[in-house]
Amino acid sequence: MSVKKVVLAYSGGLDTSVIVKWLQDKYGCEVITYTADLGQNEELEPIKEKALKVGATKAYVEDIREEFLEDYVMKAFKFGALYEGKYPLATALGRPLITKKMIEIAKKEGADAIAHGSTGKGNDQVRFDVSAVALKPDIKVIAPVREWELKSRDEEIEYAKKYDIPIPVTKEKPYSIDRNIWGLSVEAGPLEDTYFEPPEDIYSMTTDPTKAPNEPEYVEIEFKQGIPVALNGQRMGLVELVDKANELAGKHGIGRVDIVENRLVGIKSREIYEAPAAYMLLEAKRSLDELVLDREALHLKDQLALKYAELVYYGYWFCDLREALDAFADKLNEKATGVVRLKLYKGKATVVARKSPYALYSKELATYDPEDKFVHKYGEAFCYIWGLPLKVSAQVKNKK
Repeated sequence: MSVKKVVLAYSGGLDTSVIVKWLQDKYGCEVITYTADLGQNEELEPIKEKALKVGATKAYVEDIREEFLEDYVMKAFKFGALYEGKYPLATALGRPLITKKMIEIAKKEGADAIAHGSTGKGNDQVRFDVSAVALKPDIKVIAPVREWELKSRDEEIEYAKKYDIPIPVTKEKPYSIDRNIWGLSVEAGPLEDTYFEPPEDIYSMTTDPTKAPNEPEYVEIEFKQGIPVALNGQRMGLVELVDKANELAGKHGIGRVDIVENRLVGIKSREIYEAPAAYMLLEAKRSLDELVLDREALHLKDQLALKYAELVYYGYWFCDLREALDAFADKLNEKATGVVRLKLYKGKATVVARKSPYALYSKELATYDPEDKFVHKYGEAFCYIWGLPLKVSAQVKNKK
């Protein structure tokens, strides 16, 4: 299939900066770049200028933070989804949205392909490729890093120097970093040694917990149907709320994760994550769920959260099962309304209080004080019925 026009997911980083030139040389095609503002905390206008400077015919830059948080992050948040119990899926949630935007531009511009800078052993290649064909089955997806002759980051750096391509990476600090408003990931370089302690300079969203304030700080988060709507009594939109939560939790060193995780392609990868707002808000949301959901609903939610996290991580955002799980989560979160109070101190966000008009907690049933309304004598009958299957099984075994 010949390629005349390509829409490239462009970050301005090492890989995508080199890719613009490489696509032109390899395919002789027109390259249009797309850069999404997901809250990278950097000026994107220079990235647009850089894309045009290295040969792109058009350069799209779009602020999609609100859509990202409302239509992607919050869906996973309602489940409390964490991949392998730790990763809040910040990068994984951004990829299907970026792909969706690229497909829209491809249709508008008459492009016959999209391209991305993912490697052949990473997760992002799957998220881009699978999302693209789910949205436009006839689109061609090009991933230059999977096929080009540049076999290392050092060779890419040399290639960039050869063609005067400005890049933000040096051989002295060869980390691969991806950041958005929901979190940041760091990999490569010295971090590939699993027995190497991450240097402090790789962290940019959180304070070193040992150097965080010596006095705890309290924060109240208000939720409405599972979505955070206010911080310390002040109502605000999601973008502002998450920004403020990042600043607040980051100041106290909250949200650092060092994990050896299982990539989709079958290898293990050492990843460093920072997600101060995500971890603080998820901790609060979990506490609220414990208050308003009955036992069976809470336990099933936890089980399905694992599946939801896998679907996101594996690139299956645009599938029927994910949409069905969203419907379940929406129903489950109808009563997830209330206020949670946390104490932030030296890298930990600890829930210290919670309340909700839909709380299932009853002090009259839980207390051991004189106002206890629980009928204790019923406990014997309950234990008899509950243990009956085990009793019958033991009787049969003893007969044999």
